[in-house]
Amino acid sequence: MPTPSREHPEPVRLHQARQMAESFGIDAQRYDHARPAYPEALVARIVAGSPGPDVLDVGCGTGIAARQFQAAGCTVLGVEPDARMADFARSRGLQVEVAAFEAWEPAGRTFDAVIAAQSWHWVDPVEGAAKAARVLRPDGRLAVFGHVFEPPIEVAEPFADALRRVAPDSPFSTQPARRPLEMYQAGYAKIADTLRETGRFGEPEQWRFDWEQSYTRDQWLDLLPTTGGLTRLRPDQLAEILDAVGRAIDALGGGFTMQYATLAATAVRVGTA
Repeated sequence: MPTPSREHPEPVRLHQARQMAESFGIDAQRYDHARPAYPEALVARIVAGSPGPDVLDVGCGTGIAARQFQAAGCTVLGVEPDARMADFARSRGLQVEVAAFEAWEPAGRTFDAVIAAQSWHWVDPVEGAAKAARVLRPDGRLAVFGHVFEPPIEVAEPFADALRRVAPDSPFSTQPARRPLEMYQAGYAKIADTLRETGRFGEPEQWRFDWEQSYTRDQWLDLLPTTGGLTRLRPDQLAEILDAVGRAIDALGGGFTMQYATLAATAVRVGTA
């Protein structure tokens, strides 16, 4: 699909699309209950590979990942540009400061891990890597991760057709209905290259976690409006797209199983200053 993973190849430079980046809070409650959590094995690996429990969550959204790290024994501070998302995260017991990561003021604070869950593509990659290095303690870990999920072609094609028809000016409307996993892996390899180029991190690693989740028609239509290509559509535009996708899922018997891959690029900060 053109955008469910919130990752996107060039030439669309999502970190420059601030209005889109700050549009996810339009329905923060829907976002929080519809979006999937992250593999526990990923969380455990990041925690085990960090020197302590203090975590900074960049673009924390409603706190889906942050709460998982809290449950793993971490103290988490979120940074989130959308005040609506930040308010929701606070209502769930998280400490959140409202700012874009590039403009956020750490005020001398440092962390054992910096994470970015489904959010790093909204951050300037060069500025973000440099700032993460500045706020990490020696041997602290930066972990950038996100889901790749492409529905079956029988669902993806009607979605892509409807998006092209309803929102031809969308930066996502020119994308193919489905993209190979290798395209997303290349994006994470590019993140690793950027970390390497800072000279502030050890050799980056790329991780992959495969899993699956079943969706009913209603569950998928609940999640779909939370994706980047749809958050800024008019209600009538969104309704037309959801109707097309709903009919496609009905034709499959009312549901489908999604194959997920959660990808990560991660590296440890080197140096003592």
